[in-house]
Amino acid sequence: MMNIYLICTGNTCRSPMAEAILRDKELGDLTVRSAGIHAQDGIPISLNAKILIEEADMPHTPWSSAVSIEGLEWADVVLTMTEAHKMELLYRYPAVEEKTFTLKGFVEFGSGGDVQDPFGGDLATYRQTFDELSQILDKLERKLMEGQA
Repeated sequence: MMNIYLICTGNTCRSPMAEAILRDKELGDLTVRSAGIHAQDGIPISLNAKILIEEADMPHTPWSSAVSIEGLEWADVVLTMTEAHKMELLYRYPAVEEKTFTLKGFVEFGSGGDVQDPFGGDLATYRQTFDELSQILDKLERKLMEGQA
């Protein structure tokens, strides 16, 4: 059993798309949630994120969630969309340092980099981020299946 907590800024764009993509893979004992560092609970995810998730017919969470102590304790791995998210999370919750990584850093073994933020962009911009997340999460799936996580 593995619990993955995906973190971005407002939990309306990147992390909900990543959560939907990862959940859609139906990886046995994997459970996934998402949240935002500056999110409020109950805000609808962005329309463009919703369009792409529904277009791919993926199960998803339609409302934002703020990062919570409960979520951080629940998680085996906390994956942030950017280095800045990781730094802010560790500033606020230093106890989770051992299990907190950037998504790209965790999957690509340290090569790092941030996942582009489509906020405010058009559908094509969101699609670029959705496709980027799909590629990264394909690598995460392979890593999990190989038992390296």
